[in-house]
Amino acid sequence: MSDSQTVSAAVAKLYNTYPFPPEALLDEPPPGYNWRWNWLAAYNFCTGQKPQKQDIRILDAGCGTGVSTEYLVHLNPQASVVGIDLSTGALAVAKERCQRSGANRVEFHHLSLFDVEQLPGEFDLINCVGVLHHTPDPIRGIQALAKKLAPGGLMHIFVYGELGRWEIQLMQKAIALIQGDKKGDYRDGVQVGRQIFASLPENNRIVKSEKQRWSLENHKDEHFADMYVHPQEIDYNIETLFELIDASGLEFIGFSNPSFWDLERLLGKAPELIERAKNLSDAYGGQSQRQLYRLIELLDPEVTHYEFFLGRPPLVKADWSDDNALLAAIPELNPCIEGFPSQCFFNYNYQIVNLSVPEFEFMQKCDANSTVAEILTGVQLGLDEVRKLLQQQLILLTPA
Repeated sequence: MSDSQTVSAAVAKLYNTYPFPPEALLDEPPPGYNWRWNWLAAYNFCTGQKPQKQDIRILDAGCGTGVSTEYLVHLNPQASVVGIDLSTGALAVAKERCQRSGANRVEFHHLSLFDVEQLPGEFDLINCVGVLHHTPDPIRGIQALAKKLAPGGLMHIFVYGELGRWEIQLMQKAIALIQGDKKGDYRDGVQVGRQIFASLPENNRIVKSEKQRWSLENHKDEHFADMYVHPQEIDYNIETLFELIDASGLEFIGFSNPSFWDLERLLGKAPELIERAKNLSDAYGGQSQRQLYRLIELLDPEVTHYEFFLGRPPLVKADWSDDNALLAAIPELNPCIEGFPSQCFFNYNYQIVNLSVPEFEFMQKCDANSTVAEILTGVQLGLDEVRKLLQQQLILLTPA
Protein backbone atom coordinates (compact mmCIF):
# COMPACT_ATOMS: atom_id res chain seq x y z
CA MET A 1 0.00 0.00 0.00
CA SER A 2 1.01 3.64 -0.48
CA ASP A 3 1.80 5.75 2.58
CA SER A 4 -1.63 7.39 2.24
CA GLN A 5 -3.37 4.02 2.10
CA THR A 6 -1.36 2.78 5.08
CA VAL A 7 -2.42 5.80 7.18
CA SER A 8 -6.06 5.49 6.10
CA ALA A 9 -6.05 1.79 7.01
CA ALA A 10 -4.60 2.59 10.44
CA VAL A 11 -7.27 5.26 11.05
CA ALA A 12 -10.01 2.84 9.96
CA LYS A 13 -8.60 0.23 12.35
CA LEU A 14 -8.75 2.68 15.26
CA TYR A 15 -12.40 3.55 14.62
CA ASN A 16 -13.33 -0.08 14.02
CA THR A 17 -11.81 -0.82 17.42
CA TYR A 18 -13.30 2.25 19.11
CA PRO A 19 -16.27 3.59 17.08
CA PHE A 20 -16.44 7.35 17.60
CA PRO A 21 -18.19 9.39 18.90
CA PRO A 22 -19.57 6.96 21.52
CA GLU A 23 -22.81 8.85 22.29
CA ALA A 24 -25.76 6.68 23.28
CA LEU A 25 -28.31 5.59 20.68
CA LEU A 26 -31.82 6.94 21.25
CA ASP A 27 -35.27 5.89 20.05
CA GLU A 28 -36.18 9.54 19.47
CA PRO A 29 -34.63 12.64 17.89
CA PRO A 30 -31.51 13.91 19.68
CA PRO A 31 -32.04 16.69 22.23
CA GLY A 32 -31.37 20.37 21.60
CA TYR A 33 -29.56 21.67 18.56
CA ASN A 34 -26.20 22.61 17.09
CA TRP A 35 -26.88 25.72 15.00
CA ARG A 36 -23.95 24.98 12.70
CA TRP A 37 -25.88 21.92 11.51
CA ASN A 38 -29.11 23.85 10.89
CA TRP A 39 -29.16 25.18 7.32
CA LEU A 40 -31.37 28.18 8.16
CA ALA A 41 -29.29 29.27 11.14
CA ALA A 42 -25.93 28.60 9.47
CA TYR A 43 -26.87 30.37 6.24
CA ASN A 44 -28.15 33.36 8.20
CA PHE A 45 -24.91 33.48 10.19
CA CYS A 46 -22.85 33.48 6.99
CA THR A 47 -24.95 35.83 4.85
CA GLY A 48 -27.24 37.83 7.13
CA GLN A 49 -30.43 36.50 5.53
CA LYS A 50 -32.64 33.45 5.22
CA PRO A 51 -31.73 31.07 2.36
CA GLN A 52 -34.01 30.94 -0.64
CA LYS A 53 -34.41 27.16 -0.50
CA GLN A 54 -34.53 24.47 2.15
CA ASP A 55 -34.79 21.33 0.00
CA ILE A 56 -31.02 21.02 -0.11
CA ARG A 57 -28.43 18.24 -0.27
CA ILE A 58 -26.13 17.82 2.73
CA LEU A 59 -22.92 15.79 2.96
CA ASP A 60 -21.57 14.67 6.33
CA ALA A 61 -17.96 13.99 5.35
CA GLY A 62 -16.41 11.67 7.92
CA CYS A 63 -19.65 11.00 9.77
CA GLY A 64 -18.27 8.48 12.26
CA THR A 65 -21.05 6.92 14.33
CA GLY A 66 -23.60 9.36 12.92
CA VAL A 67 -24.01 11.80 15.81
CA SER A 68 -23.71 14.80 13.49
CA THR A 69 -25.59 13.02 10.69
CA GLU A 70 -28.58 12.42 12.93
CA TYR A 71 -28.75 16.09 13.86
CA LEU A 72 -28.35 17.15 10.23
CA VAL A 73 -31.41 15.08 9.29
CA HIS A 74 -33.63 16.17 12.17
CA LEU A 75 -32.65 19.85 12.05
CA ASN A 76 -33.22 20.11 8.28
CA PRO A 77 -36.59 18.46 7.59
CA GLN A 78 -36.58 19.23 3.85
CA ALA A 79 -33.01 18.14 3.16
CA SER A 80 -31.56 14.89 1.87
CA VAL A 81 -28.42 13.82 3.73
CA VAL A 82 -25.47 11.63 2.75
CA GLY A 83 -22.89 10.35 5.24
CA ILE A 84 -19.49 8.90 4.34
CA ASP A 85 -16.78 7.32 6.49
CA LEU A 86 -13.85 4.94 6.06
CA SER A 87 -14.72 2.88 9.17
CA THR A 88 -17.22 0.07 8.60
CA GLY A 89 -17.62 -0.29 12.36
CA ALA A 90 -18.53 3.37 12.82
CA LEU A 91 -20.88 3.26 9.83
CA ALA A 92 -22.76 0.30 11.29
CA VAL A 93 -23.42 2.33 14.45
CA ALA A 94 -24.41 5.38 12.37
CA LYS A 95 -26.98 3.39 10.42
CA GLU A 96 -28.50 1.96 13.60
CA ARG A 97 -28.50 5.38 15.28
CA CYS A 98 -30.39 7.07 12.45
CA GLN A 99 -32.80 4.16 12.00
CA ARG A 100 -33.73 4.17 15.67
CA SER A 101 -34.32 7.93 15.88
CA GLY A 102 -36.32 8.13 12.65
CA ALA A 103 -33.65 9.98 10.67
CA ASN A 104 -34.74 8.28 7.48
CA ARG A 105 -33.68 10.85 4.88
CA VAL A 106 -30.07 9.67 4.90
CA GLU A 107 -27.89 7.28 2.96
CA PHE A 108 -24.46 6.05 3.99
CA HIS A 109 -21.42 5.14 1.90
CA HIS A 110 -18.15 3.48 2.87
CA LEU A 111 -15.85 6.11 1.37
CA SER A 112 -12.86 8.23 2.36
CA LEU A 113 -12.77 11.96 1.69
CA PHE A 114 -10.39 11.28 -1.18
CA ASP A 115 -13.05 9.22 -2.98
CA VAL A 116 -15.92 11.66 -2.55
CA GLU A 117 -16.03 12.27 -6.32
CA GLN A 118 -17.75 8.88 -6.58
CA LEU A 119 -20.90 10.45 -5.15
CA PRO A 120 -23.25 11.94 -7.77
CA GLY A 121 -24.06 15.65 -7.89
CA GLU A 122 -23.12 18.55 -5.64
CA PHE A 123 -24.02 19.51 -2.08
CA ASP A 124 -25.35 22.77 -0.65
CA LEU A 125 -23.93 22.11 2.82
CA ILE A 126 -20.86 20.01 3.59
CA ASN A 127 -20.08 19.22 7.22
CA CYS A 128 -16.54 18.01 7.97
CA VAL A 129 -15.91 18.01 11.71
CA GLY A 130 -12.83 16.46 13.28
CA VAL A 131 -11.78 14.69 10.09
CA LEU A 132 -9.28 16.59 7.92
CA HIS A 133 -6.60 16.65 10.63
CA HIS A 134 -6.73 12.83 10.75
CA THR A 135 -6.12 12.35 7.02
CA PRO A 136 -2.66 11.77 5.51
CA ASP A 137 -3.16 14.74 3.16
CA PRO A 138 -5.59 17.40 4.45
CA ILE A 139 -5.03 19.68 1.45
CA ARG A 140 -6.00 16.90 -0.93
CA GLY A 141 -8.98 16.16 1.29
CA ILE A 142 -10.31 19.71 1.41
CA GLN A 143 -9.82 20.09 -2.33
CA ALA A 144 -11.80 16.91 -2.97
CA LEU A 145 -14.65 18.22 -0.81
CA ALA A 146 -14.52 21.67 -2.42
CA LYS A 147 -15.18 20.13 -5.82
CA LYS A 148 -18.49 18.75 -4.47
CA LEU A 149 -19.71 22.07 -3.02
CA ALA A 150 -22.46 23.67 -5.09
CA PRO A 151 -22.34 27.36 -6.10
CA GLY A 152 -23.72 29.38 -3.19
CA GLY A 153 -23.04 26.46 -0.85
CA LEU A 154 -21.41 26.35 2.59
CA MET A 155 -18.80 24.10 4.13
CA HIS A 156 -18.41 23.82 7.90
CA ILE A 157 -15.01 22.58 9.08
CA PHE A 158 -13.47 21.78 12.45
CA VAL A 159 -9.73 21.07 12.82
CA TYR A 160 -7.35 20.92 15.77
CA GLY A 161 -5.20 23.79 17.02
CA GLU A 162 -1.61 23.10 18.12
CA LEU A 163 -1.31 25.69 20.91
CA GLY A 164 -4.10 24.37 23.13
CA ARG A 165 -3.23 20.72 22.49
CA TRP A 166 0.41 20.89 23.51
CA GLU A 167 0.03 18.57 26.52
CA ILE A 168 -1.97 16.12 24.39
CA GLN A 169 0.87 15.98 21.85
CA LEU A 170 3.37 15.24 24.62
CA MET A 171 1.24 12.40 25.97
CA GLN A 172 0.72 10.95 22.48
CA LYS A 173 4.48 10.78 21.97
CA ALA A 174 5.09 9.32 25.44
CA ILE A 175 2.55 6.53 24.92
CA ALA A 176 4.06 5.71 21.52
CA LEU A 177 7.57 5.49 23.01
CA ILE A 178 6.48 3.09 25.74
CA GLN A 179 4.41 0.98 23.31
CA GLY A 180 7.39 0.49 21.03
CA ASP A 181 6.63 -2.22 18.49
CA LYS A 182 3.10 -2.54 19.89
CA LYS A 183 2.23 0.89 18.54
CA GLY A 184 -0.93 0.45 16.49
CA ASP A 185 -2.43 -1.89 19.09
CA TYR A 186 -4.97 0.66 20.27
CA ARG A 187 -6.28 -1.27 23.25
CA ASP A 188 -2.72 -1.60 24.53
CA GLY A 189 -2.22 2.12 23.88
CA VAL A 190 -5.23 3.01 26.00
CA GLN A 191 -4.01 0.73 28.80
CA VAL A 192 -0.53 2.26 28.69
CA GLY A 193 -1.94 5.78 28.69
CA ARG A 194 -4.18 5.18 31.67
CA GLN A 195 -1.27 3.64 33.59
CA ILE A 196 0.86 6.71 32.87
CA PHE A 197 -1.83 9.08 34.15
CA ALA A 198 -2.33 6.96 37.26
CA SER A 199 1.41 7.03 37.99
CA LEU A 200 2.40 10.64 37.32
CA PRO A 201 2.51 13.14 40.22
CA GLU A 202 -0.67 15.15 40.75
CA ASN A 203 1.09 18.43 40.05
CA ASN A 204 2.41 17.18 36.70
CA ARG A 205 1.52 19.57 33.87
CA ILE A 206 0.05 16.84 31.65
CA VAL A 207 -2.05 15.46 34.50
CA LYS A 208 -3.35 18.91 35.43
CA SER A 209 -4.32 19.59 31.82
CA GLU A 210 -6.17 16.29 31.58
CA LYS A 211 -8.08 16.86 34.84
CA GLN A 212 -8.98 20.47 34.03
CA ARG A 213 -10.06 20.00 30.42
CA TRP A 214 -10.61 16.44 29.25
CA SER A 215 -11.19 13.93 32.05
CA LEU A 216 -15.00 14.12 31.98
CA GLU A 217 -15.16 12.80 28.44
CA ASN A 218 -12.01 10.67 28.56
CA HIS A 219 -13.46 8.27 31.09
CA LYS A 220 -14.75 6.53 27.96
CA ASP A 221 -12.05 4.54 26.18
CA GLU A 222 -13.35 5.74 22.81
CA HIS A 223 -12.58 9.35 23.72
CA PHE A 224 -9.26 8.46 25.33
CA ALA A 225 -8.16 6.51 22.25
CA ASP A 226 -9.24 9.26 19.86
CA MET A 227 -7.24 11.80 21.83
CA TYR A 228 -4.09 9.95 22.86
CA VAL A 229 -3.42 6.97 20.56
CA HIS A 230 -4.63 8.22 17.19
CA PRO A 231 -2.28 7.08 14.39
CA GLN A 232 -2.60 10.34 12.41
CA GLU A 233 -3.00 13.92 13.59
CA ILE A 234 -2.03 17.29 12.15
CA ASP A 235 -2.53 20.30 14.43
CA TYR A 236 -2.74 23.81 13.03
CA ASN A 237 -1.93 27.40 13.88
CA ILE A 238 -3.45 30.41 12.12
CA GLU A 239 -0.69 30.52 9.53
CA THR A 240 -0.89 26.84 8.54
CA LEU A 241 -4.68 26.93 8.82
CA PHE A 242 -4.98 29.58 6.14
CA GLU A 243 -2.60 27.64 3.93
CA LEU A 244 -5.18 24.85 4.11
CA ILE A 245 -8.07 27.25 3.49
CA ASP A 246 -6.37 28.95 0.56
CA ALA A 247 -5.68 25.55 -1.03
CA SER A 248 -9.44 24.83 -1.06
CA GLY A 249 -10.10 27.63 -3.54
CA LEU A 250 -13.16 28.61 -1.49
CA GLU A 251 -14.05 31.85 0.27
CA PHE A 252 -13.28 32.09 3.98
CA ILE A 253 -16.51 33.40 5.51
CA GLY A 254 -15.52 33.43 9.15
CA PHE A 255 -15.06 31.51 12.37
CA SER A 256 -18.25 30.08 13.84
CA ASN A 257 -17.12 31.11 17.34
CA PRO A 258 -16.50 34.81 16.58
CA SER A 259 -16.47 35.95 20.21
CA PHE A 260 -13.16 34.12 20.73
CA TRP A 261 -11.61 36.09 17.87
CA ASP A 262 -12.44 39.51 19.33
CA LEU A 263 -9.28 41.30 20.44
CA GLU A 264 -11.37 43.51 22.74
CA ARG A 265 -11.87 40.41 24.91
CA LEU A 266 -8.14 40.33 25.65
CA LEU A 267 -6.92 43.93 25.33
CA GLY A 268 -10.03 45.89 26.22
CA LYS A 269 -8.08 47.68 28.97
CA ALA A 270 -5.56 48.95 26.42
CA PRO A 271 -7.49 50.58 23.55
CA GLU A 272 -4.28 52.11 22.23
CA LEU A 273 -2.93 48.59 21.58
CA ILE A 274 -6.11 47.64 19.76
CA GLU A 275 -5.66 50.69 17.54
CA ARG A 276 -2.09 49.71 16.81
CA ALA A 277 -3.22 46.19 15.93
CA LYS A 278 -5.48 47.66 13.25
CA ASN A 279 -2.34 48.75 11.40
CA LEU A 280 -0.99 45.23 10.98
CA SER A 281 -1.76 45.38 7.25
CA ASP A 282 0.94 48.03 6.81
CA ALA A 283 3.57 45.47 7.73
CA TYR A 284 1.97 42.33 6.33
CA GLY A 285 0.81 43.26 2.85
CA GLY A 286 -2.93 43.39 3.32
CA GLN A 287 -3.24 40.31 5.55
CA SER A 288 -4.28 42.34 8.58
CA GLN A 289 -7.21 40.13 9.58
CA ARG A 290 -5.13 36.97 9.54
CA GLN A 291 -2.38 38.64 11.54
CA LEU A 292 -5.02 39.81 14.00
CA TYR A 293 -6.18 36.20 14.39
CA ARG A 294 -2.57 35.17 14.93
CA LEU A 295 -2.14 37.82 17.60
CA ILE A 296 -5.25 36.60 19.42
CA GLU A 297 -4.16 32.97 19.51
CA LEU A 298 -0.70 33.95 20.71
CA LEU A 299 -2.25 35.93 23.57
CA ASP A 300 -4.76 33.18 24.37
CA PRO A 301 -3.02 29.88 23.59
CA GLU A 302 -5.85 27.84 25.08
CA VAL A 303 -7.34 27.48 21.59
CA THR A 304 -7.69 23.74 20.93
CA HIS A 305 -9.50 23.89 17.60
CA TYR A 306 -10.70 26.07 14.76
CA GLU A 307 -14.29 25.92 13.53
CA PHE A 308 -15.22 27.96 10.49
CA PHE A 309 -17.31 28.31 7.36
CA LEU A 310 -16.14 28.37 3.76
CA GLY A 311 -18.36 29.22 0.80
CA ARG A 312 -18.42 28.84 -2.96
CA PRO A 313 -19.34 32.04 -4.79
CA PRO A 314 -21.74 33.44 -5.67
CA LEU A 315 -22.73 33.83 -2.04
CA VAL A 316 -24.77 37.01 -1.65
CA LYS A 317 -24.44 38.70 1.73
CA ALA A 318 -27.26 40.97 2.85
CA ASP A 319 -26.71 44.61 3.72
CA TRP A 320 -29.43 45.90 6.02
CA SER A 321 -28.00 49.42 6.38
CA ASP A 322 -30.70 50.76 4.05
CA ASP A 323 -33.80 51.56 6.12
CA ASN A 324 -36.26 50.90 3.30
CA ALA A 325 -34.79 47.47 2.58
CA LEU A 326 -35.00 46.58 6.27
CA LEU A 327 -38.59 47.83 6.60
CA ALA A 328 -39.67 45.71 3.61
CA ALA A 329 -37.99 42.51 4.86
CA ILE A 330 -39.95 39.68 6.49
CA PRO A 331 -38.57 38.53 9.86
CA GLU A 332 -38.93 35.19 11.60
CA LEU A 333 -37.37 33.61 14.66
CA ASN A 334 -34.03 31.85 14.47
CA PRO A 335 -34.91 28.13 14.69
CA CYS A 336 -32.03 27.58 17.12
CA ILE A 337 -33.27 29.30 20.26
CA GLU A 338 -34.76 27.70 23.35
CA GLY A 339 -37.17 29.00 25.99
CA PHE A 340 -39.03 31.51 23.83
CA PRO A 341 -41.60 33.07 24.24
CA SER A 342 -40.01 34.68 27.26
CA GLN A 343 -37.93 37.80 27.76
CA CYS A 344 -35.17 35.52 29.05
CA PHE A 345 -34.17 32.51 26.92
CA PHE A 346 -31.20 30.73 25.31
CA ASN A 347 -29.81 32.00 22.02
CA TYR A 348 -28.26 29.96 19.21
CA ASN A 349 -25.10 29.40 21.29
CA TYR A 350 -27.02 28.43 24.44
CA GLN A 351 -26.17 31.78 26.02
CA ILE A 352 -28.81 33.58 28.09
CA VAL A 353 -30.51 36.53 26.37
CA ASN A 354 -32.56 39.16 28.19
CA LEU A 355 -34.92 41.18 25.98
CA SER A 356 -36.49 44.54 26.66
CA VAL A 357 -40.30 44.64 26.53
CA PRO A 358 -40.36 46.20 23.01
CA GLU A 359 -37.82 43.64 21.73
CA PHE A 360 -39.92 40.83 23.17
CA GLU A 361 -43.08 42.22 21.60
CA PHE A 362 -41.34 42.51 18.24
CA MET A 363 -40.06 38.94 18.31
CA GLN A 364 -43.51 37.65 19.25
CA LYS A 365 -44.85 39.13 16.02
CA CYS A 366 -42.12 37.62 13.78
CA ASP A 367 -44.45 35.17 12.06
CA ALA A 368 -42.65 34.85 8.69
CA ASN A 369 -45.58 36.71 7.06
CA SER A 370 -45.49 40.30 8.32
CA THR A 371 -42.84 42.80 7.23
CA VAL A 372 -40.68 44.73 9.67
CA ALA A 373 -42.66 47.87 8.81
CA GLU A 374 -45.97 46.17 9.57
CA ILE A 375 -44.75 44.87 12.92
CA LEU A 376 -43.32 48.24 13.95
CA THR A 377 -46.72 49.92 13.55
CA GLY A 378 -47.69 48.23 16.82
CA VAL A 379 -44.33 48.05 18.59
CA GLN A 380 -42.24 50.93 19.96
CA LEU A 381 -38.93 49.76 18.57
CA GLY A 382 -36.40 51.52 16.35
CA LEU A 383 -34.65 50.10 13.30
CA ASP A 384 -31.31 50.07 15.08
CA GLU A 385 -32.84 47.79 17.70
CA VAL A 386 -34.12 45.50 14.93
CA ARG A 387 -30.60 45.39 13.50
CA LYS A 388 -29.34 44.46 16.96
CA LEU A 389 -31.72 41.48 17.06
CA LEU A 390 -30.40 40.42 13.66
CA GLN A 391 -26.79 40.87 14.77
CA GLN A 392 -27.51 38.68 17.79
CA GLN A 393 -28.80 35.95 15.44
CA LEU A 394 -32.21 36.03 17.14
CA ILE A 395 -34.15 36.62 13.91
CA LEU A 396 -33.79 35.76 10.23
CA LEU A 397 -34.76 38.18 7.46
CA THR A 398 -36.13 37.42 4.02
CA PRO A 399 -35.53 40.33 1.60
CA ALA A 400 -38.56 41.82 -0.13
